[in-house]
Amino acid sequence: MSQQTVPAEVAAAQQLLPVLEDQERRLVLERFGPEEAWELGSLTVGLARQRHLPVAVDITCGAQQLFHCALAGASADNDAWIARKRRVVERYGQSSFLVGTRFRARGRDFDRDSRLDVGTYAAHGGSFPLRTRTAPGVVLGALSVSGLPQEEDHALLVEVLERFIAGSGAGAE
Repeated sequence: MSQQTVPAEVAAAQQLLPVLEDQERRLVLERFGPEEAWELGSLTVGLARQRHLPVAVDITCGAQQLFHCALAGASADNDAWIARKRRVVERYGQSSFLVGTRFRARGRDFDRDSRLDVGTYAAHGGSFPLRTRTAPGVVLGALSVSGLPQEEDHALLVEVLERFIAGSGAGAE
């Protein structure tokens, strides 16, 4: 019997999965509404401006857009990417990066194997579900960013949520 090696991309995705799953467990807000959306959005824009990042930032709660800002260098294409990544969060209840990574960890490709319209859905890093401690199983909205490579879009969201939870009192302990 021959021993089959796991392709490097599959192995990397398998190693990344526990990290992403832990982020989803940890990054839960104490509360979420328009005020928290403003604070989260402002924090995201502030960090992006300090770093001169060409991103668009978006926060939704259900069907309502609560925050949107496009910084220098961002384009309408970033808005389209945000919409596609956010739809993945809405459909799967998990970050767009986690969904795409789960496909890669199984040696699959989201665009081909999800059987979803690639013009409507994008399982690329950059959209994170917003949940509260009182209803952790319910996705209330999404914090999204587009303009960087997907790993960097996701990392920016994680950093923002960690800072927000640690500093504003709106996060869970």
